Amino acid sequence: MAFVQATIKVEKEREFSELRVVLDQIFAAERVEKYLKALDGRNIRIRNFDAALAKGVLDSVGSAKAGSARGLYQALTIPDQAQMRELYLSKIEEVEPALRARFHKVYQYY
Repeated sequence: MAFVQATIKVEKEREFSELRVVLDQIFAAERVEKYLKALDGRNIRIRNFDAALAKGVLDSVGSAKAGSARGLYQALTIPDQAQMRELYLSKIEEVEPALRARFHKVYQYY
């Protein structure tokens, strides 16, 4: 299922698109395993986007400068942040089933 942006207009388009590029890089086939390993090493569940931002996991795997993913996210308005979380949640569901099974601990709800 592909991400379908909500009808709410993005207010901070530059920040939103820059953070979207970071997510696209993280969930690229060649980097997603590194991201899952980083989450597992820090005991962060994949659905906990805020913790991944706070601990700098997105910056360490993506090509963003240290702290920039978090800064970009914080610069977004509340509706933009909600859309970014929705995009993130859709991306985690697109990860290959074999990787999801291998990192089942990261994908667990509890």
